[in-house]
Amino acid sequence: MALQLRVYVPPHPLVKHWLGVSRDAATPSVLFRSAMTELGRWLTYEAMRDWLPTLDLTVETPLAPCPISLINPEVPVVVVPILRAGLALMDGAKDLLPLASIYHLGLVRNEETLQASCYLNKMPSQFDPQTRVLICDPMLATGGSIMMAMDELIQRGVNPEFVRIISVVAAPPALQKLGTVYPSLTIYTACIDETLNDRGYIVPGLGDAGDRAFGT
Repeated sequence: MALQLRVYVPPHPLVKHWLGVSRDAATPSVLFRSAMTELGRWLTYEAMRDWLPTLDLTVETPLAPCPISLINPEVPVVVVPILRAGLALMDGAKDLLPLASIYHLGLVRNEETLQASCYLNKMPSQFDPQTRVLICDPMLATGGSIMMAMDELIQRGVNPEFVRIISVVAAPPALQKLGTVYPSLTIYTACIDETLNDRGYIVPGLGDAGDRAFGT
């Protein structure tokens, strides 16, 4: 059976609440950052379902032996925030994945051509083929940045089936590009908006997540 891109929009009231806060143009930068952190936390929580390998063990409780499941520490877990805005989501993600390695990837979009270019890449030359990778990118708009991020990961041996993406708002162009090239991907987003404007911004969206998060 052919693989198909899986996109989940969690119906959690906390996700909806913090999405609403982040959309409001009147939300100050400090509260916007809090909204991004909370969205990073809850979207990461959802993305961990059936993703992290576990070990079945038996331990002694104070009363009797008991079977348990623990996350397998031998399987590497990596968080890749797409700079700048991905840092705001990463704060919530790393609370749930405190032992994960964090590799920063800096991408910037040309506002005229809408093409992405890389200015910082701290990823290793090769990943363990079993590595689980969580990408933090608040806005999946034209798809240029996330496609470049995926290309960099695949070149370093990452299996796309082991990649999960969290975003706040996604648009059809980015999802279509990802689905065509990487159909085994799984994405968790707070909302899928309808369209892009002529500047490549998601509408209604939430504006420039990086500018709003860092007050620039």
